[in-house]
Amino acid sequence: MSGTRRHGAVVAGASMGGLRAAEQLRAAGWTGTITVVGAEPHMPYNRPPLSKGVLAGKESFDSLAFTPKASTADVEWRLGTTVASADLDRRILVLQGGEELAFDGLVAATGVRARRLDCPGPVTGRHTVRTIDDARALADALGPDARVAVVGAGFIGCEVAATAIGLGAAEVTVVDPEPLPMLRSLGEPLARELQRRHAERGVRFALGHGVTGFAGTDRVTGVVLGDGTTLSADVVVEAVGSIPNTEWLEGNGLDLADGVVTDQHLRVGGLAHVVAVGDVARFPNVRYDGVPRRVEHWSIPTDTARHAARALAAHLAGGAPDPEPFAPLPTFWSDQHDFRIQSFGSPVLGMADIRVLEGDLSGDAVVGYHDGGTLVGVVALGGAGAIGAAARHRTHLVRQPLPTS
Repeated sequence: MSGTRRHGAVVAGASMGGLRAAEQLRAAGWTGTITVVGAEPHMPYNRPPLSKGVLAGKESFDSLAFTPKASTADVEWRLGTTVASADLDRRILVLQGGEELAFDGLVAATGVRARRLDCPGPVTGRHTVRTIDDARALADALGPDARVAVVGAGFIGCEVAATAIGLGAAEVTVVDPEPLPMLRSLGEPLARELQRRHAERGVRFALGHGVTGFAGTDRVTGVVLGDGTTLSADVVVEAVGSIPNTEWLEGNGLDLADGVVTDQHLRVGGLAHVVAVGDVARFPNVRYDGVPRRVEHWSIPTDTARHAARALAAHLAGGAPDPEPFAPLPTFWSDQHDFRIQSFGSPVLGMADIRVLEGDLSGDAVVGYHDGGTLVGVVALGGAGAIGAAARHRTHLVRQPLPTS
């Protein structure tokens, strides 16, 4: 290791989580070097508009880039560089070309990649929406004559379907094995209303069906469903979830079953010099049941980076982390057609007890999700009035006392 340059803090991953980690390390008092390594050639950028405003041509790709804080002006960015492996005990990071980076502290912020369907058939004409390059390719394919099949009725799938309809696509059909769109995230009442609103605006659905293959020779001409029927399509969007980028952490004795497991201070594998942030982190949230979960919401990279950076900076300074455990209130939103879905808390934990708190599902509504009679999440559907009402319920969620052990 004599020829290996030592870096103070290394951030593996240069998306939003990596940027926020670098900023928060400075905010936490770390004055040593920070090196950020990222697989994409782009500086960190905002991903939610990729399936909405940018794809629709209402926002430019250039507008997506985040503006780093002045405190990170001296951060070294190693972009277009993939992390191949890590030896956490020896504190060595190995890049794809074999270069080694020795570090004092490490932030795992490698996020997730789009899952692809493992089905026979041509590849050309099939798209995902995870990166700028993905969105550019899909934007070029969409148009008034396009027959679009969106495989997956989650956030991304429903957003892309709404965008494609707005662009005047000839046909847009959403395929999913679930009986309703966004069912696992919203529960049956809201999911059923969501399907009605999409259908009213021209989106078709082929629900309760998986995909077994793709028709065509050189490029896609259709999607083969589980019942044997073929849905004609010349543009296919695969919105079937994500895969955490954890392969580079293999061999360190970590739980990588779904992301990388952390403790309540975002520390990895019991190591004070390694933390994880963003989509790749599977962390316990003491606000709820303390079960480690990954949360792919826009607010999580910033929330995890703030807490993880404090813990790592304290360790690098020879101290202990803040005794306050990590207890974020997850938040997400999704713009589809002319309405918004806004969520606060953890609705998935309250699916057994769903109640309309305000309004009516066919208009503006706020829906509450309860666990053991306690409100654990709220979702608004509609316009500004519903979003404002949900924000009032957010205040209630934030003020709820944390469970005591």
